[in-house]
Amino acid sequence: MSHSGFLLLVVLLGFSPFLNSTSQHEKPYALIAGTVWGPDDRPLYGVKIKIRRATDKPGKARWEVYSDHHGEFAQRVPAGEADYVLAADVKGFKFPDGAPAHAQEVTVHIYSEERQDTGVHVTR
Repeated sequence: MSHSGFLLLVVLLGFSPFLNSTSQHEKPYALIAGTVWGPDDRPLYGVKIKIRRATDKPGKARWEVYSDHHGEFAQRVPAGEADYVLAADVKGFKFPDGAPAHAQEVTVHIYSEERQDTGVHVTR
């Protein structure tokens, strides 16, 4: 069998030694995506978001992500029904005029393998 014939057979059988086998067996996940908003309803950059399961102790974040230049963040979580609590870590965060920042926690409910979008509001 020629080299090109072997490659054709590999493609037809759906096997590729060039593919990473872990990508074919990736665990299912859900995605929590959101935007951090400032008091002027503009996105905020560089805010740390701490994410934990609602059943975990407060203050014990399982994941930490930062908002990007568009104020956006995203975190994969295990698929399956669960509630997650998101909290903006605004310790030491001050506005240009020196005012301290405050933020309330946000709860997100995941049902299965899905994407849930949310927003976190930082206020004065």
